[in-house]
Amino acid sequence: MRKPTAAQWIKCAIVLALYIAFLIWVRSWLGVIAIPFIIDIYITKYIPWAFWKESKNSAVRTVMSWVDAIVFALVAVYFVNLFFFQNYQIPSSSLEKSLLVGDFLYVSKMSYGPRIPNTPLSLPLTQHTLPVLNTKSYVEWPKWDYRRVNGFGNVKQNDIVVFNFPAGDTVSTYYQQFDFFNNMAINKGKELYPVEVEMDSLNPEQQYMIYDLYYNAGSKYIKTHPDEYGEIVYRPVDRRENYVKRAVGLPGDTLQIIDRDIYIDGVKQENPKDIQFLYRVTATGKTIPVEFLMDEIGLSTEDLKTGGYMPGATVFGLPLTVEARSKLLARKDYVTAIEPIQAYSTFDLYPQNKYTDWTVDNYGPIWIPAKGETIELTLENLPFYERPIVAYEGNTLDVKDGQIYINGEKTDKYTFGMDYYWMMGDNRHNSQDSRFWGFVPEDHVVGQPKFVWLSLDPDRSWFNGKIRWNRFFKYAGN
Repeated sequence: MRKPTAAQWIKCAIVLALYIAFLIWVRSWLGVIAIPFIIDIYITKYIPWAFWKESKNSAVRTVMSWVDAIVFALVAVYFVNLFFFQNYQIPSSSLEKSLLVGDFLYVSKMSYGPRIPNTPLSLPLTQHTLPVLNTKSYVEWPKWDYRRVNGFGNVKQNDIVVFNFPAGDTVSTYYQQFDFFNNMAINKGKELYPVEVEMDSLNPEQQYMIYDLYYNAGSKYIKTHPDEYGEIVYRPVDRRENYVKRAVGLPGDTLQIIDRDIYIDGVKQENPKDIQFLYRVTATGKTIPVEFLMDEIGLSTEDLKTGGYMPGATVFGLPLTVEARSKLLARKDYVTAIEPIQAYSTFDLYPQNKYTDWTVDNYGPIWIPAKGETIELTLENLPFYERPIVAYEGNTLDVKDGQIYINGEKTDKYTFGMDYYWMMGDNRHNSQDSRFWGFVPEDHVVGQPKFVWLSLDPDRSWFNGKIRWNRFFKYAGN
């Protein structure tokens, strides 16, 4: 063994200092077992880490050099994505026009502090399924409890947040998508509601929650008919689908929606600049060209599908921002009126096990749980907080003879162990959000989008404006 050079000692000291600082940051002393290996790589060299470099076979040296580079890259990507940032693509129009379908985002894990993974053994660049093989991309053992290390701050009012889909903990493999627009029941009965959408055109956000299936068909029937519903798969928190929404309600807030406006603790909130609602458009009879709606008004193909627009129709719906509505209304040759659409009560609003007369435009009031806060539980408010108590905080809950039992003990109070958030999309009539599946626990929060680093328009070709150059490095945080 050669005597280590001064350069090797310096490199080893720098790497060790950085590694120990990392262990202190994540508060995980299990990692000290790697320190002897780091010292061996730079100093002692007892283990022949680069044995293949001494091979006389050039093919072995070539192949192993590629393997070495790929393994290093995968490990580097794994740690960067886990603790610092990851790329995220906007798959749906729920945040239009704040963020657009086809936007690629730089998502900072440091904004709210990165999570220690629930499932540390997984392949980088996959969320839960391996492409082609269609198998799990992670190993369920070991499984670590939720813990978040220090970051730059906490989720603030109206932050745009990437998080794991809370209701995506259990999925039926044959029913992962559904016609979400038709389930919203906007203006049904007035000959104006979203058109049928082809199943293969649905975006990843339009997933059929297993709880929808349970309420509609019954859990026992679904579990005993795998030929019809497929396998029922449970996913750990960090392996659930990634969603991106706006945090309109924070822990401890009382939220209410009145005539589309959000009120927090009784105070009306300012709407985001590019918020979009569905309107009923009455046309003059002159066909409004699709090119005009897309180029001048700024609508997408999905926007047109959402409202049921068809060339030549005289009454149809369109999702519009304030600016887009003004632009379209100014074209008297095309339209005579643009009116808000009345949203009626739907059966699939949260909580699904309690009847309310709430709608997507008039919802609540509802109190958002905060860590350490204690509420008085009643049979009246239990449906709102049953899921956080059971699914997110791991308790058992039963109701016997009108009494509530948590973990086998009769009680009328509960103290929450986590903070929760209320997430909504800016495209308010085309967003599956907290109005449908409830609170987002703090352990589901992934990070904050910082900027758009690439934007591709799915409605255009490469030679006709597919790349949205004007969105490059656009700030995406609010």
